[in-house]
Amino acid sequence: MFCNLFQFLQFFIRMLLPFFLLSILSLPNRCSADSSTETERTLAIIKPDGVSGNHTNSVKETILNHGFKITEESLIQLDEDRVKSFYAEHSSRSFFPSLVEYMTSGPVLIMVLEKGNAIADWRALIGPTDPLKAKVTHPHSVRAICGLNLQENCVHGSDSPQSASREISFFFKTTSSGYASKHDEL
Repeated sequence: MFCNLFQFLQFFIRMLLPFFLLSILSLPNRCSADSSTETERTLAIIKPDGVSGNHTNSVKETILNHGFKITEESLIQLDEDRVKSFYAEHSSRSFFPSLVEYMTSGPVLIMVLEKGNAIADWRALIGPTDPLKAKVTHPHSVRAICGLNLQENCVHGSDSPQSASREISFFFKTTSSGYASKHDEL
């Protein structure tokens, strides 16, 4: 009996607890989008560690439960040139080669999120860049729950309206209506 209970607890902690925590955290904010706020768009990426760690569904559920709409999404494998171009602002930093290697190590899920105050709300939901810091300061954030380390931190979020616009157009064509559609080469 103890062996079965122990095995159940191990299974729960390893497999179900991250999903359970993300789901519980989402309940107070379910459908709480503020209709008086102008709709804003931001780019979200579930990085290779998030995709390979099977966090995609729980992250998407958290996104939806916090009032975001996912207006576009694309699961892709980034190549080195695309990563270097996307992260060009970091090209002189010492971590750049390992960032490129990491971001090309597996598929990523690229999403356009939409709601009032989308950029700030998504940034708040994902937490600090460093998951170890997030576990202390923002223990219910996506990075605290799913991130592994400073580089493998599960998700990306645009940090400003200018970045959001640039990043969305990097992965998706913007039509005259302002909505994105997937680039053909992806």
